This record gives sequence, structure tokens and C-alpha cells, in this order.
Amino acid sequence: MIRVVLPTHLWRLARSEREVQVRVEGPVNIGAVLDALESQYPMLRGTIRDHASQERRPFVRFFACGEDWSLEAADAPLPRSVADGTEPLRIVGAMAGG
Repeated sequence: MIRVVLPTHLWRLARSEREVQVRVEGPVNIGAVLDALESQYPMLRGTIRDHASQERRPFVRFFACGEDWSLEAADAPLPRSVADGTEPLRIVGAMAGG
């Protein structure tokens, strides 16, 4: 199971806890985790990535093991500690300005 930590507005929309677990079949990468997350929580479709292009929304960031993975390819393998559930994949709502 992959652990995913969601920002407040998304876990409330999904009516879940802040941290959720999803099962990913095959290689563990951001695209596969988002596919599993959107399958388990359909109300999140289109909130993290665009429906048509599947690209990350501008003010959403991904962090794994304390590193920013937002600009990595969606099919880049996530670190082993995320894949084995030791560390979560964190989805963060970025803020601009201020």
C-alpha cells in the first residue's frame, strides 16, 4: 500500500483522513499513484491534474522523502521507501505571493 498525504481541501473533498492508502499495481510512480487515488476517490478527478492532458495543476506540488518531485516525469519511479509504504507521497497545495 502506498501512503498519500493530502492537503486539507482535498481530504475534505474526498471525505477521507489526511493520509490515505492506495494500492498500485505495477511500477510505483506518480502517475500510477494518482490513477489509484482518483479511482478510489473519484471526486478528486481533475483536482490534482488536468483531465485532458494529465499534467499536474499549477499550484499542486509532490514531495517524496523530503524532495520535490513536482517536475519529474509522471512515469519516473518513486523512491523505494514510498513504494514500500515507509514514507508517504505528500501532495501539497502551493501558495503564491505573500
